Amino acid sequence: MRLNNLKLKNNVIKISEWDDLDDYFYDDSLFQEFLCIERKRSERSGRPFLLMLIDIKRVVVSENGRDLFKKIAFQLNMHARETDIIGWHTHKSVIGIIFTEVGEEDKDLKMRQITQRIRNSLFYVVESQYFHKINLSLRWFPDDSNQENKTYEPNPLFYPDAIKTIRKAVSCYTKRAIDITGSIAGLIIFSPLFLVIPLLIKFTSRGPVFFRQERLGQFGRKFTFLKFRSMRIDNDDSIHREYIKDLITQESDRHEDGDESDRKDVYKIQSDPRVTLIGNFLRKTSLDELPQFINVLKGEMSLVGPRPPIPYEYDDYKLWHMKRVIEVKPGITGLWQVEGRSSTAFDEMVRLDLKYIREWSLWLDIKIILKTPWVVLTSKGAY
Repeated sequence: MRLNNLKLKNNVIKISEWDDLDDYFYDDSLFQEFLCIERKRSERSGRPFLLMLIDIKRVVVSENGRDLFKKIAFQLNMHARETDIIGWHTHKSVIGIIFTEVGEEDKDLKMRQITQRIRNSLFYVVESQYFHKINLSLRWFPDDSNQENKTYEPNPLFYPDAIKTIRKAVSCYTKRAIDITGSIAGLIIFSPLFLVIPLLIKFTSRGPVFFRQERLGQFGRKFTFLKFRSMRIDNDDSIHREYIKDLITQESDRHEDGDESDRKDVYKIQSDPRVTLIGNFLRKTSLDELPQFINVLKGEMSLVGPRPPIPYEYDDYKLWHMKRVIEVKPGITGLWQVEGRSSTAFDEMVRLDLKYIREWSLWLDIKIILKTPWVVLTSKGAY
């Protein structure tokens, strides 16, 4: 990959002067692949790594840019370990270094030590007027600051593969067009039920017609999730919190112990005492999900995708579980619903969601949509 002419105030750096820059580092596409591999390895092992970004774009466009870059490149290569990965994070402007196997003890101290070491090495060879134009930042993966601040949006720096998927313009626009058309059609077709169901809910229990709940959408963005209310009001959600926590942690412990026998866990509580009489019918027939056509129309959800988790459910996720809420929008229906629904154990549900993400196509969405009515009619796995 070659750099286009960099226009300066008084002169232009020729392309030929930059021809050898890729010899110093991995190019940006290869570095992004390494970054994805390290993230996936960390998701499985739980071991963190550090990503350092060194923004030198204000330096390389200076009059001595080429010589300064060579000095910077030499110092970084000299002070990096053999296991560290150096490359262009952003083509010819931001250098990235992946520090692997850095340990988990005292992360703040580790960041200060690495930052000081790199700063000192650069200060040694870069003149002060240029040194202050270099911006340096570090990020841990996984990022503990999200948990401290109770935010659920992951740092997009670590998900270049997800960003690339999101930017597949033609497919994404087509999927969005299908979502808009399908949600409008759904609201029109089921409009009589939007009149009948609210009356049944009002006649059989106190409280609002709609159940509103904070859920996590694509890239952990929060939105208000809509359903027809199927539970009594003022109920205690600790029942569900404990059930989900036990389900996720016990499932993970079972896999770690290699014990797959007598597995009876399902994703939803069976015979939930909080559910009303009409609510039980709505859940069995999935009619409580109809208001989610509004979420789809607003762009918060899609017709097909993983189910959106509740924030407290996400709190108990392992790193590899989190991918199901990052790369695609949540959906009303999905591969999990048509293959196993609530009779599927948690880890199997996540694997089906990840399979959907890997193999996603418009044709797969159409097949899932066509299978959904039969699953709903048979009420398989519905609680």
